[in-house]
Amino acid sequence: MDGKEGRVCISCHSSLVKSECSASFTVCMFVYVSVYVCVCVCVCVAAALVSTNISSSSNLIPLDGLPPILTSTGVKGDYTVEERPSEMLLIQELENGRPKPLVFVLNANLLAMVKMVNYVNRKCWCVTSKGMHALGQAEVVVLLQCLPEEKSFPKDIFRHFIQLYRDALTGKVVKHLSLSLFRGSFLGTEEHAGFLYVGATLQSLQGLPLPNQPYLFALLVHQAELAWAKAFPLRLMLRLGAEYRFYPCPLFNVRFRKALFGETGHTIMRLLVDFRNYRYSLPVVPGLTVDLEAQKTCIKIPKDSHNELMKVLNKSNEHVLAMGACFNEAADSHLICVQGEDGQYQTQAISIHNQPRKVTGSCFFVFSSALKGSAGYLAKSSIVEDGLMVQITVETMADLRRALREMKDYSVTCGLQDQSDSQEHVRVDWLEEKFSPFLSVPIDGKSMESVSSMKMFQKSEYKENGKIIRWTEVFFLQRDADPKSGLSDSAEHSRLTERIARAFCLALCPHLKLLKEDGMAKLGLRVTFDSQEVGFVAGSNGQPLPAPYLNALDAVLIPVVHSRRRRSGDHPVVIEFVFYILENIT
Repeated sequence: MDGKEGRVCISCHSSLVKSECSASFTVCMFVYVSVYVCVCVCVCVAAALVSTNISSSSNLIPLDGLPPILTSTGVKGDYTVEERPSEMLLIQELENGRPKPLVFVLNANLLAMVKMVNYVNRKCWCVTSKGMHALGQAEVVVLLQCLPEEKSFPKDIFRHFIQLYRDALTGKVVKHLSLSLFRGSFLGTEEHAGFLYVGATLQSLQGLPLPNQPYLFALLVHQAELAWAKAFPLRLMLRLGAEYRFYPCPLFNVRFRKALFGETGHTIMRLLVDFRNYRYSLPVVPGLTVDLEAQKTCIKIPKDSHNELMKVLNKSNEHVLAMGACFNEAADSHLICVQGEDGQYQTQAISIHNQPRKVTGSCFFVFSSALKGSAGYLAKSSIVEDGLMVQITVETMADLRRALREMKDYSVTCGLQDQSDSQEHVRVDWLEEKFSPFLSVPIDGKSMESVSSMKMFQKSEYKENGKIIRWTEVFFLQRDADPKSGLSDSAEHSRLTERIARAFCLALCPHLKLLKEDGMAKLGLRVTFDSQEVGFVAGSNGQPLPAPYLNALDAVLIPVVHSRRRRSGDHPVVIEFVFYILENIT
């Protein structure tokens, strides 16, 4: 690479994409079929900006016009930076079917890929971030339906990407069903209040240029829907699915659409959510889902979410136990709530097209101990809006809470005491499966699916020669923890991981520039503590780090990993760290 000429290299990565049998309401599970070529955010971008003397800027978006773009020199893998690209010419390129996305440089660490796509028979802008992973933030995809005869880029999306990047630097990241708000008018109107972020589940991804996992799709939220986006986002997500006939929700956005909810009005959520100050809301336990079937309801809770459930139990009213559920991917339909013109709420359901309805998901459940034993009922269950209400006795509530604390399955029989034929059962089942997104690590590309992980946002800065190294995530491949009692050694684990991460960053600080120039901007460290083995492995791009870097790590890391106190009966502990090397633009 020649820094004077501003050339940058392009690195290709495979990305798994789902396909769908049609562009209608029909949704199916399909094989992964597509490959996407993405831009490597590394020293290449920074070098290409050297001649412009703007590599230290945290925002390259001009007040008028477009940010710089990477343009091909005609030689495979070689690109130059064009500072003031012509918007008209670029629009023409995209409309003429340019096969690869345009690559805009928003800052030295953040890119935006833009392409026009035909998605489910809609002409859409597809704007994708590249560089958020380095801050522990999922990449963001915005699918925006084009306006008729549109001749300008949706530059507000670029500005919002910069805002998300700055927020992530401070540890504020968006996740599935998170909300980010706009400042003033956005995409031509102040009725656009923000983005609701959702992970793709059963929707078609065919033909979309997608980043590496994890990534989120951004859905526009109307000002009138803001209360639901803040307090109960799953209700809004599914309501969008019903409006646009996509299960469970669309991934595209339509500007200037009508609001799907109005004034909050009379809803059961007024009893469970603080709509005025949002000091409390309906708690959601990760991975918890509700299956509604004929005469049988099952509340499923992953065992590794027991600690989160305990927090909810400890804060809940002794007479009422209410929790929000996650979207139920195993269901073929889902309860939704529709607000009519009169402001009243109605229960409906959306389902996968041309598939028989067997299991219906629910958005929440409420157990209330208001049922009197003299009423003749064992318990009473009913559908309320998009959730399940179960009325039980005080004694049953005490038994239910005890079973939840002890992580035991529990069943509530609903119906009249003397009518067994019409009775229904509401079960609470604990599952072995762990609730984790798709993840992989840079040492050997090993999948971290179903592995416990934590996002990390270090306060200390480790930087040298204009580069900075950031610790973004830690995985616990093996850990001596009891899910029922909580992590008794969590404080020790926290101190240990911080010491290891700090030693790793300090050891590599003098080498950050060379590592990044050699294409090793994403680094992994795996540390093993076992009665037979104590050691570490470090790597990048699926390969061990070269010997000079490993020698530097040996001198600093070996004393740290051998300092861990080991007790008799300790289980093996394997911890994996992920780091990124970035341009120092702060």
